[in-house]
Amino acid sequence: MDPAQAALRAGRVVCADSVGRALLAMAVPPEQRRGGVLSRVPVLGRHGGLPGELRRVALAAETDEEALPVACVEHVDAEAVARWIVGRHRSVSYPAVVLGSPHGAAVHLAVACGAAWLPSSFTITTPWPGGSPGDWRLAMSWGARLAEQIIARNPGVTVRQVHDPVLRGALCGTSVSLQVRWQTLPEAYRTFLRSRIAPGGACVLVRDLRTWPVLDGPPGYSFQIGSPTSGWGEADYRGENEAFRRLLRRVGAEDWSGPWAGTSRNYAETSGEPAVESQLRKLAAASGSAGHRVLYTDPRSFSAAVADLYRTWWPPQHGASHAVVSTGRMTDPWEMLDAGMVPYWGESSSRPVADAAELWLAGSRPYDRISVLPEPPGTAHDRIATLAQWRSVAAFARRGGTVSDLLARRYPTLPTAAGHATDFVRRAAVTRRRPEPIPIGEAVRHLAEHGSVPGLMVA
Repeated sequence: MDPAQAALRAGRVVCADSVGRALLAMAVPPEQRRGGVLSRVPVLGRHGGLPGELRRVALAAETDEEALPVACVEHVDAEAVARWIVGRHRSVSYPAVVLGSPHGAAVHLAVACGAAWLPSSFTITTPWPGGSPGDWRLAMSWGARLAEQIIARNPGVTVRQVHDPVLRGALCGTSVSLQVRWQTLPEAYRTFLRSRIAPGGACVLVRDLRTWPVLDGPPGYSFQIGSPTSGWGEADYRGENEAFRRLLRRVGAEDWSGPWAGTSRNYAETSGEPAVESQLRKLAAASGSAGHRVLYTDPRSFSAAVADLYRTWWPPQHGASHAVVSTGRMTDPWEMLDAGMVPYWGESSSRPVADAAELWLAGSRPYDRISVLPEPPGTAHDRIATLAQWRSVAAFARRGGTVSDLLARRYPTLPTAAGHATDFVRRAAVTRRRPEPIPIGEAVRHLAEHGSVPGLMVA
């Protein structure tokens, strides 16, 4: 197969609206970026002027059109996806690679060190004909059949289905979301690690260790209701919770049955497969690279540690007096690096994320300027941080604190193109000067100093 055709097919497989897809696009310098995913308005951000039911119909039609067709699921090639991911990194060699969970701080770490970022999983969205946001049992039945097709062709992966009305709103009634996770490093990754890491380089594994109730299905397949990335707790996804009932009514769910009692816990969908760590260590040792790992049970601790790394490392003439608090897809690591900005990334625009950002700023030396880029989640619910709280985050600035006007106008129901973060940072930049990369060993040493912080371990 022609490499360009393979890349096009792989690019079609990976969900264009997923956070991981946006982070992958942002992980390479602007001059190396390809494709239009950053200029694409997510499905949930469209048709904002239509009334409820009409809008749900319009969104369902566009989801069906843009998701991976059901007939293509059996042809998914995880190795081709890995080649496509590696192909986005175009430099001949890198001082390090950061591999693992889709966390914005991991990408900011990679960019600061001149490293490549490789995710340990990717998301597929495929249509679910006749589905309903409230019928998770039927969603599981449909998703399990699709997962079996993926695993049959790709024995080196597992599939975790996530049914989440909080994160996906009405879309979880028209399509299913499948997290494909490598349990053995794909050959494209192995080749990259052997041939494109500079002598004396390093491999850094980043892994989310949060757990969540998980239902097991056929071999290699599992299912979870909700996600820790939403800001909701596992017990909140129940019909007895009035806030959850209100959300279900908003997304058109007619009914909801509670999860099975006694469901066992396992690593959540963003964790990746544990076996990857030992494989990465062996490969690093064989190639003469140093092996490190960053493990977190609290993603906010990792965000704070990387933000503090930026501020500590850069000399005063490079800036470091302007913090950017962003969530979800609203980040651009390379533009922030060039502008001398300190990035603090949150995985969602939930209240816990905003609370943590406030605590980080309250404990930090004051910043002259603070810009806040809260991604509109797409569905209104009771656990979203309000615009007033995001403005409170910006108010920690000594001289100027701002919340993006565009995001404020679209908040909370209309997410916009990820490229808005690029445009915002470019307009807000006072100076532009790309600093020398941070040596990966120094970066890991700095992060390790945060090892006493609850929820983060660096080794």
